[in-house]
Amino acid sequence: MRATLALASAACLSACMMSSNQQTRTGRNEAAAVLSADGQTYGDGARITGPAQSCVPLTAIRNSRVLSDRVIDFGNGNRTAYRVVLPQDCPNLGFEQRFTYSTSLSQLCANDIITVLQGPGVTRGASCGLAPFQPIELPPRR
Repeated sequence: MRATLALASAACLSACMMSSNQQTRTGRNEAAAVLSADGQTYGDGARITGPAQSCVPLTAIRNSRVLSDRVIDFGNGNRTAYRVVLPQDCPNLGFEQRFTYSTSLSQLCANDIITVLQGPGVTRGASCGLAPFQPIELPPRR
């Protein structure tokens, strides 16, 4: 009985600590969707560097970073990127942090659809529409 209680306590402590870390990360990443009052920076410190674009050439995208169920940064390997804030949550996107898209053009556009990739394999999850690509300068990494 004592071993079971000790194991349960250790499991709760571990889960509570992970929950706190996940909450911090989630809060920071959700702030990435919120613009400041002046409309020039996001809650995570990313700074807007120009007008939003409907499409971005695929050659300008080398990587993507999923910040939450609503926010994806498409980058080219340096501190400049394009932030896409989806019009609504895309289920499990923030948890899985991976997606696929298909386009017949040489660019990715706001009206294109992404599909979340789930699980240890390649199971297709929710499909969601993109939004305009906002050029940003990423904040320094912490």
